[in-house]
Amino acid sequence: MSIKTIACGAALVSLIAASALAHSGATGVVKERMMGMGVMGKAVKAIASMMQGELPYNPDRVRTAAEDIGSHAGGALTKLFPEGTNKKPSEAKAAIWTNWDRFEALAEDLHLYSEGLALASVNGVMAGGDAPASDMMGGSAMMGSATMMGSASMMGDDAMMGGQAPLPGLEELAEMPANAVFTLMSQTCAACHTQFRAESK
Repeated sequence: MSIKTIACGAALVSLIAASALAHSGATGVVKERMMGMGVMGKAVKAIASMMQGELPYNPDRVRTAAEDIGSHAGGALTKLFPEGTNKKPSEAKAAIWTNWDRFEALAEDLHLYSEGLALASVNGVMAGGDAPASDMMGGSAMMGSATMMGSASMMGDDAMMGGQAPLPGLEELAEMPANAVFTLMSQTCAACHTQFRAESK
């Protein structure tokens, strides 16, 4: 199993779990989106356990968990962030609304990757799973090489998600190993959390 896949999965579980802990005192749309984050966190944890070899790989469970994430991504996620809803106990940064296009793009990318993972679940995992993501998708030209797979770029480079390197389509994702798609999905979530979620005090 790829070290990068394991690291991304573990980091994402920690990020979403931290968000879920902030439910106390939340009401209305803030509570609703925190509940959604909790659902996604549970799904990511289930997938990560299989990707890390803690549980046997089960394509049906991966697909179901990916579908759970997808149901809270894209427009289902962005509609829960009306302007002005970043007051405590919300951990949403004001940057969400000043850089809405970026936030919306990451939400849509998450939806794409979750759909892709649901389809790729039948492919199983491949040792060194990040390499097939590059090899199967046309190498560095398609995936952006270090730009797409390098965590530093993923966390802060608007160019990566903003259009220089095209994202794989759903059909392409469906042909990739499940762990490669999970890595892409995890990095997208981590990028969103890094840019748009305030640190817990």
